[in-house]
Amino acid sequence: MENRAAGPNMNRRKFLGAAAAAAVPALVTGCGGGGSTDDGKGGGGGGGAAPGTPGVIRIVSSLPRTGSAKGQTNTIVNGIQMAIEDYGGKGGDFKIEYSDWDDATAASGSWDGPTEKANAQKAVADPDVMAYIGPYNSNAAKVSMPELNEAGLLQVSPAVTWPGLTKKIKGVAPDEPEKYRPAKKKNFCRVCTTDDLQGPLAADFAAEVLKAKRVYILNDKELYGEGLAKLFRQRCEELKLEIVGDEGINTTSIEFGGLMTKIKGLNPDLVYFGGTTQSKGGQVAKDMVGAGLTCPILAPDGCYEQAFIDSAGAANLNGRAYVSIVGLDPSQLTGKGAEFVKRYKEKYKTAPEAFALYGYECAKVVLEAIKKVNKKDREAILKEVLATKNFTAGAVGGAEGWGFDNNGDTTLRQVTISVVENGKFVPKKTVTK
Repeated sequence: MENRAAGPNMNRRKFLGAAAAAAVPALVTGCGGGGSTDDGKGGGGGGGAAPGTPGVIRIVSSLPRTGSAKGQTNTIVNGIQMAIEDYGGKGGDFKIEYSDWDDATAASGSWDGPTEKANAQKAVADPDVMAYIGPYNSNAAKVSMPELNEAGLLQVSPAVTWPGLTKKIKGVAPDEPEKYRPAKKKNFCRVCTTDDLQGPLAADFAAEVLKAKRVYILNDKELYGEGLAKLFRQRCEELKLEIVGDEGINTTSIEFGGLMTKIKGLNPDLVYFGGTTQSKGGQVAKDMVGAGLTCPILAPDGCYEQAFIDSAGAANLNGRAYVSIVGLDPSQLTGKGAEFVKRYKEKYKTAPEAFALYGYECAKVVLEAIKKVNKKDREAILKEVLATKNFTAGAVGGAEGWGFDNNGDTTLRQVTISVVENGKFVPKKTVTK
């Protein structure tokens, strides 16, 4: 997965952020613009930031660029780059610079809280930064959201799905989402739908398509995975499915053979895993086969990537591993979506992962707002993005387009569940709410 969908050769430079402990590689793209309405003040950078660069607006992304998520995030970054290229490297009269930041560490192999926080603080302190795309993980969003909210800096995520980040529903913490908005204003939005749709629809699929009656539920003890497992369970109980077990796994374990032997003894019709590839989703699936479990495994979009198939072994998943994705599989896209996939394949010589489209869409909605506002003003750009309705400049939503609701969530409420066949995801059912 490390080498899959690798981006093009890119010039890199290093710069020091006021709030970061170390320099972070920055990808810069864009071409020089003409006249600018920028006054050089940086549009309210905050944190004692120095005056910004006249005529320049920077967009940053914070994603796990180290570890097994790199294959997925490579394609998200590629999607962001494609959107910037669509605008000729400009937003209105401004040159657009893009910085690709890593929120993961080599030690953890996945996202890291202190790194995500440092990225958010660095973005706040840089007066040229007008938008923060990311993060990829819901737990990481808990870290960066308060930092960016206090500064009034626009945050758009291509992938986080935990509903409690933006709204109150059954199962979220009592202080959610308020604790992520210390400034008591909204600055966060996302272009993917949320787990209060994904979890219950997975349970519906388990009952209606897989005909499961006895279910064993596992989770990775993280906000995303544990939350999804709870939402899945709630719907299973409504459907009168029997829960024969429900527990969190130790994600530092090398293998889960003993656990799978225990589960086999309970004879479930299905194992549901709430978690990601990085929290051992592939190993869980592999060890199910090793223990002789013959029932299917059902997992969420955190496992909807080639790295999940590679880590489990394609043969172990063939015809028995089902994975949901918020939205559509790239193979299902039509119109502008299909055109994006075609362009992506031509440019990068490989098919995009599922979230590449959402990286593209994040950048598109940000760039369109910058173009309309045409000034270096965080508040004005944020206001324009949050007001997005009937957006058709990107690659999703069809002729009617999409927008953000009052919570900052996308109005596109769609989930697809695919089966793994011959090492690829093959869509089986799509539900739109």
